Amino acid sequence: MSNLEMVELPVLQPAVPCCPPLTQQALTAEEAVRTAAMFKALGDPVRLRLFSLIASHEGGEACVCDISDVGVSQPTVSHHLKKLREAGLLTSERRGTWVYYRVAPSVLAALSGALAPGVRG
Repeated sequence: MSNLEMVELPVLQPAVPCCPPLTQQALTAEEAVRTAAMFKALGDPVRLRLFSLIASHEGGEACVCDISDVGVSQPTVSHHLKKLREAGLLTSERRGTWVYYRVAPSVLAALSGALAPGVRG
């Protein structure tokens, strides 16, 4: 008998940039706060590595058990994952004793869209 349980994952929405490219128009105060929080969370090498491990993991999600070997203690990994979730970069789902993480929908488009070269008219 298996202890595995099928869990249906949420349907991801299409990626939509958070704001226009910086070269196209100035960010609003709200856009600047939201975008700065994302970049600040990624400004730590351990967080950036965790984010990369999750984003590049097969299936687009990773169990915390698959990404915890990044050279820091498990409590520190949990702290960094919490910071990434608070910044809106990751979503998480508990399945049994493990937590699975995935990059939040539209995050990569939001970050790359902000830095994409815009066409000035």
